[in-house]
Amino acid sequence: MCRAGADHALTRAAKLASLLETSFRENLMRRFTDATFSEGEEIYGTYRLVSSTQRYVETGEVVTSSRDNGFLTYGRDGRMMVIIVGDDRPKPESAENMTDQARVQLYQSLVAYGGAFKFDGKTVEHHVDISWNEIWTGTTQFRDMKRDGERLSISTRLAPNARNGRIAVTTLLWEKLK
Repeated sequence: MCRAGADHALTRAAKLASLLETSFRENLMRRFTDATFSEGEEIYGTYRLVSSTQRYVETGEVVTSSRDNGFLTYGRDGRMMVIIVGDDRPKPESAENMTDQARVQLYQSLVAYGGAFKFDGKTVEHHVDISWNEIWTGTTQFRDMKRDGERLSISTRLAPNARNGRIAVTTLLWEKLK
């Protein structure tokens, strides 16, 4: 393929990815009736993961799971932490008997990070100080946030999925613990 053809293909792929990301996020967010936050409304607290949805760009495939487990905490001190684990994690008998394969599977089914956060009523910025993969450490992760009562819907921007590297928009639905 010539350089101009390759550039054209990349441009078309980027446009398609942008359309998929926008369309998916808009359709999901329409479900939330009181979707925006009032000025001064707080997000502080701890939330349990209800479901996760990934929309993969290259195929348009949508994968939704309500079996993963996770917690997300926003503190009044401006700090946040999140941990998400897959439902298919191995349970080794002991640390002494754990195989390297089990260690790899445990790592691959984990997403965890923490740091400072800033919220403007629509977008939350996670300024990552520590992360399970070190790739995110020192970065800012932008998330679009909507709410419905005690539930938060938080969507990533178009990016490689943290677990499998495929380009996707991931939307996580969280419910506040009482």
